[in-house]
Amino acid sequence: MPEFILALDQGTTATTALVIREDLAVSGRASNEIPQRYPQPGWVEHSPEAIWAATTTSARQAMAAAGVDGRDCLGIGITNQRETTILWDRATGAPRFNGVVWQDRRTAPACERMKADGLEPLFRRKTGLVLDPYFSGTKVRWLLDEVPGLRADAEAGRVAFGTVDCFLVWRLTGGRTHATDVSNASRTLLLDLASLTFDPELLAALRVPEALLPRVVPSSGEIGRTHGLDFLPDGVPIAGIAGDQQAALFGQTCFAPGQSKCTYPAGAFLLVNTGAAIAPSRHGLLTTVAWSAGGETAYALEGSAFIAGAAVQWLRDGLGIIRKAPEIEALAASVPDSGGVVFVPALAGLGAPHWKPDARGAVLGITRGTTAAHLARAVLDGIAFEVADLIDAMGKDLGRPVAELRVDGGACVNDLLMQTQADVTGVQVVRPRNVETTAMGAAMLAGMGVGLWDRAALAKLAGVDREFRPAIDAAAREARVAAYREGVRRVV
Repeated sequence: MPEFILALDQGTTATTALVIREDLAVSGRASNEIPQRYPQPGWVEHSPEAIWAATTTSARQAMAAAGVDGRDCLGIGITNQRETTILWDRATGAPRFNGVVWQDRRTAPACERMKADGLEPLFRRKTGLVLDPYFSGTKVRWLLDEVPGLRADAEAGRVAFGTVDCFLVWRLTGGRTHATDVSNASRTLLLDLASLTFDPELLAALRVPEALLPRVVPSSGEIGRTHGLDFLPDGVPIAGIAGDQQAALFGQTCFAPGQSKCTYPAGAFLLVNTGAAIAPSRHGLLTTVAWSAGGETAYALEGSAFIAGAAVQWLRDGLGIIRKAPEIEALAASVPDSGGVVFVPALAGLGAPHWKPDARGAVLGITRGTTAAHLARAVLDGIAFEVADLIDAMGKDLGRPVAELRVDGGACVNDLLMQTQADVTGVQVVRPRNVETTAMGAAMLAGMGVGLWDRAALAKLAGVDREFRPAIDAAAREARVAAYREGVRRVV
């Protein structure tokens, strides 16, 4: 049987597994949803056991679809929802609480108290992040403070902390490896970007005991080996790990400084490779580790918008305007524009460049003539506008405009959205042949880790599906963006 890389993409709503050949062709794919839990308004949780079940099921199904045997697996690549926080028992591997998801806002009051105490400059300087509930550190503190007995057990070394990649590595290796890669570690509020180590001053500020922490490893290279699984033999190397957005940047072959991509899953995430330079943002973006591979570490600037594809899900599940997410494109295209309706997609607060966790979404400009089609068009426009804000901030930080935007993720198959994105940014938008670049990036890192590919070979194997060029003039663009920004001003 042919040899392959198994890519595991553990996302916010589902786990996807891909069987990837040496030519980057996908010969098997499977995806299984995970349930979302909303215990209180603003709280979002996942069952770690449900994550593990979806991961193992997807892996089995993908290999069955490809007709391959686990003995021919050269290596495993993992990519994951990044800031989601899990604590588990080191002896049994059992979770001590549900995973607290990156979208969860329960620690907003704690973040405000830390800002009032003057701590944000410390975190900004060392981690490149802002004090926001988005990141793992305040989630860990909440769990330690609120779950009975958890802090004492953590301080005694009986509990392990990890983002989802780390939890999966633990399970895949039968509890033998407690490790996370630098890209995921850089999203915790605990990692110093310069030293690439967990920082004692940051740990003290968040009251996180060092005994909880995993080992920080490169994104490519052997991290551990499988043990005790019923769908893979012992000894398969886990050779690539990256957080989903960094994996997408790698999967888009944005290997050179200045190259950028935007991924459109539940949110929208814009990253630009800044190479070896740790580039502080002055315009509301984040500085993060892109990856560490081949002995080199690359950094990135990132703009994160919390709601993109999730707004389409809201139209489907919350309002019942569409039955299936793909229906939005035809509905929105049935009208020439939004009819003056402006949608501000702050359904889970506003991320970069505003960082307003308490902001709430708004639909403005409704008249008696407004239809479901106008609202659908406004939702697509709102997604494109919030990314335009990120691109504007990115250009200011870089000191030059973004020249090209590579796109991926589920929503990028919507041609109308991609054309709107090009129109309201004035930037050429490029869509690859394979839009599942988060999983592809994890596979590429794993393949490099086992010596299957190098970057030059990967760049040759990647391909383009379609390019979208701006089709409106600067004056029309400025008018449309100005109307959206007036809507943002009303909710912040």
